[in-house]
Amino acid sequence: MIDTDGIRGERSASQCKPSPQGFRSDTSDSETEAPSSHATPSKSSSLSSPALSSNGHETNSSSSSSAPAETVAVVHPQPSTHTRSRQSKTYHHAPIDLLPDHTLLQIFSHLPTNQLCRCARVCRRWYNLAWDPRLWSTIQLTGELLHADRAIKVLTHRLCQDTPNVCLTLETVVVNGCKRLTDRGLHVVAQCCPELRRLEVAGCYNISNEAVFEVVSRCPSLEHLNLSGCSKVTCISLTPEASLQLAPLHGQQISIHYLDMTDCYSLEDEGLRTIASHCPRLTHLYLRRCTRLTDEALRHLAHHCPSIRELSLSDCRLVGDFGLREVARLEGCLRYLSVAHCTRITDVGMRYVARYCPRLRYLNARGCEGLTDHGLGHLARSCPKLKSLDVGKCPLVSDSGLEQLAMYCQGLRRVSLRACESVTGRGLKALAANCCELQLLNVQDCEVSPDALRFVRRHCRRCVIEHTNPAFY
Repeated sequence: MIDTDGIRGERSASQCKPSPQGFRSDTSDSETEAPSSHATPSKSSSLSSPALSSNGHETNSSSSSSAPAETVAVVHPQPSTHTRSRQSKTYHHAPIDLLPDHTLLQIFSHLPTNQLCRCARVCRRWYNLAWDPRLWSTIQLTGELLHADRAIKVLTHRLCQDTPNVCLTLETVVVNGCKRLTDRGLHVVAQCCPELRRLEVAGCYNISNEAVFEVVSRCPSLEHLNLSGCSKVTCISLTPEASLQLAPLHGQQISIHYLDMTDCYSLEDEGLRTIASHCPRLTHLYLRRCTRLTDEALRHLAHHCPSIRELSLSDCRLVGDFGLREVARLEGCLRYLSVAHCTRITDVGMRYVARYCPRLRYLNARGCEGLTDHGLGHLARSCPKLKSLDVGKCPLVSDSGLEQLAMYCQGLRRVSLRACESVTGRGLKALAANCCELQLLNVQDCEVSPDALRFVRRHCRRCVIEHTNPAFY
């Protein structure tokens, strides 16, 4: 078993796949965007570096020193029965020992990993139950000081005992924030987890292309890949050996649907072209702050990945109207688009999106200073199903544009107009009078009178108003 006295673990809860439309954090200044559609498995196991916790988790005994001790996972043999035999005269069955195995398994499924490993040290029965493969469909490691490579090796080695060299039940590996994770750890995952469906290594900046290539080549069921903050990753492709085997299919065996490459600063146009050609099934793609990408990269994306539903290009400042024209080629599939702080985008690019993406539900154009009421009007008339809109810091957006939105997009639920200097009470009253489902209105740093805000409150009682007007309560 694994001794985790110095390791704090948490078991993630089940989440629903579709999530409500709303704003989500997407750029450095806390802009808001809608949550992405992906699921978290209901059963997970996690290990983390030692830390003082308020929820009762233990910490290392050396926590008083200036630097926490390094976390190490150690495999122990099964508990022996010698101690119990010597104490047989005084031993009495505890009530929990009367529970059947399936009930204990249900209890164990709710325990964090450190407690699960401690349970495995109680007796042989608990040892066998705690290492039941059904409890280990997910492994979650956290902590900057965690020896992630060694922890992955130890866990996979133990889980491979019943099925030599492979973990057939392990489908999710989450090691976000484990800065000491290297290619060695991912090589173990690639070799031992052929049924892997979800891999998250956000913030693991020591990961390189080589390890990513091996994972996608050896794990044909991989659908969800989070590489945000992995600055050394420049593209995603098959290994040369796998490419030779799949040559007749042109590498279309990579089944990734969800890809997050936020803050992958080294990603360039050629790298995105490689990704698009090898991952034609992409539906969710996040390229926030990939500052080297240009309009040319989006041309390859639209050509190879026609099924993209969610696309984020926030802070890709080299992307302009030509790039939006290529994005518009996704036509009816696109539901979510973020081009926040892409200052080269104007009404011209927005007109392409409005014309060819009528099913758009969410648009984040915050900081696109070239956007005016004219572009907003095109959007309103062509995208009547729009639910969430962020046009904050767009100084040319005024009441006229809001009135067109109110007329054609009456299903709007969330609107951000933060720092829109030209917006006054007239536009807000039009929104409130026509958009009865409004749930969130951000008018911070706008010159809006208290009377207009009270009008919004009367007509949209469920609406949360974010403002900076001290006269409005």
